[in-house]
Amino acid sequence: MTHPTIDLRSDTVTLPSPAMRRAMAAAELGDDVYGEDPTVNRLQAMTAERLGKEAALFVPSGTMGNLIAQLVHCRRGEQLIAGDQAHTVLYEAGGSAAVGGIHPRTVTTFADGTLDLAEAEALVAPENPHFPRTKLLILENTHNRTGGQPLPLDFVEAARTLCDAHGLALHCDGARLWNAAIALGETAERLAQPFDSLSVCLSKGLAAPVGSLVVGRKAFIAEALRERKLLGGGMRQAGVLAAAGIVALTEMQTRLADDHNNAARLAEGLAALGYRVRNAVTTNILFFAPPEGVVPSAALSDAWAREGLLISPPSHGHFRAVTHYGISAREIDRALQIIERAVRVQGA
Repeated sequence: MTHPTIDLRSDTVTLPSPAMRRAMAAAELGDDVYGEDPTVNRLQAMTAERLGKEAALFVPSGTMGNLIAQLVHCRRGEQLIAGDQAHTVLYEAGGSAAVGGIHPRTVTTFADGTLDLAEAEALVAPENPHFPRTKLLILENTHNRTGGQPLPLDFVEAARTLCDAHGLALHCDGARLWNAAIALGETAERLAQPFDSLSVCLSKGLAAPVGSLVVGRKAFIAEALRERKLLGGGMRQAGVLAAAGIVALTEMQTRLADDHNNAARLAEGLAALGYRVRNAVTTNILFFAPPEGVVPSAALSDAWAREGLLISPPSHGHFRAVTHYGISAREIDRALQIIERAVRVQGA
């Protein structure tokens, strides 16, 4: 019997639910560039309401959403501050500098996804023609590179205080904000409250096929709309995509707890096999290395792939696994069996 592939490379590999497919087929449509797609308008209004903000804008991706926010908050030659492990810094093609001429400065990222705020404050440039004006601080929730850590509320409030003291805007790369809300037992609105703007994703844990939203005040979103046009993000009858996003928001949030439980199950199983899990597993992401004596290499992930388990080749000595919609406890148990066989062959 051939088993279906278990894909733990990312939660971006999720496929839309049956309810999403039905909603997409039945979506009421219009031209969103004219602001006339009723399904897009409904999704935007729903997202803004759920996050306690005035308005939202549907965009094709989280990377575009983050870039739009940076372009609105900062002019050319101005400065932003972010963590040295931030997705916006490491994995978004240098867009703020390449497109916006924005000067990025980075500070230490701690193991829980928080930043060294004292270090950040020291980087706020004084008002002097020698220095770029500092305009923006970016946080990431959950934090990808530290293993999906949800940011503690007291840290976010401290970051807000810092921004208020220096006239900075505070932006959240909230690609997995919904996971953070489940992990912390808080509403997404409560987590969004301290931020001037957020970019939130529908196509990861919430399993929509495409899309993110930029969220903030009405005046901010009016400027964001201009930047979306500049970047080529204006879509026409985009309601076919927004319809899936509405289902994602209304039906897929509470089930994120299943992904968190499956990630914990995977971490426990790996530890029992002698694997070394790098991070505290609080949401759906874990980084791990093989037992002592086994080299973390692409050969190992290739061996898993031959048996139907997809995990990306290692980076900096660790593999990353991400649980998501479509991965059940049964698939986790089968993944552990595949991993155990491969390590045994490697001689551990």
